[in-house]
Amino acid sequence: MFVIRFTNHRLKLLSATVFAVYGTDLEDDLKSDTSGYFKRLLVSLSCANRDENPQVDEQAAMQDAERLLAAGEEQWGTDESTFNAILITKSFPQLRKIFEEYERLAGHSLEEAIKTEFSGSVEDGYLAVVRCARDKTAYFAERLYKAMRGLGTDDSTLIRIIVARSEIDLGDIKDTYQKMYGQSLAGDIDSDCTAEWKRLLIAMLN
Repeated sequence: MFVIRFTNHRLKLLSATVFAVYGTDLEDDLKSDTSGYFKRLLVSLSCANRDENPQVDEQAAMQDAERLLAAGEEQWGTDESTFNAILITKSFPQLRKIFEEYERLAGHSLEEAIKTEFSGSVEDGYLAVVRCARDKTAYFAERLYKAMRGLGTDDSTLIRIIVARSEIDLGDIKDTYQKMYGQSLAGDIDSDCTAEWKRLLIAMLN
């Protein structure tokens, strides 16, 4: 679900890097390696067509909330294309207003609706988009926390998030982690991980 967390500029840079290093097109790779709704979700994200205008249109948000409700809970089956059209193209400030309107109309969050309407990877994908739009630093803090809970450590998730966010908002993620879980991210990495590279991750946090 890595592409979900990129801005338009960084997605275009990622696509260019994939082509330069591997000689393949990111969109073509996604199409060949995935299928169904999940493929459509990832391909839509890779096109980097999200509106980045910070202004919020309250009337449009109300209409889009109604469209989401009609495409999911109010009909038999789910119109996945409507979810894609809204969740993948609207700016994050606009999405937050849409979520607010959806909850007012439905009486519960859009996340709850997604859990009812979808399953598997596509459910995870849509939930990731919604959680990033709501609070990106909290989303990453939660991913890091879950990567160190349970049996074993999800090394790839730890490395990917810390390295990818190191020059963007890693300090904010570290602070949010402390607020959410009452303990330091560096301390948890130190106590949970045994690999040699943990020292590098801890150094990046300081």
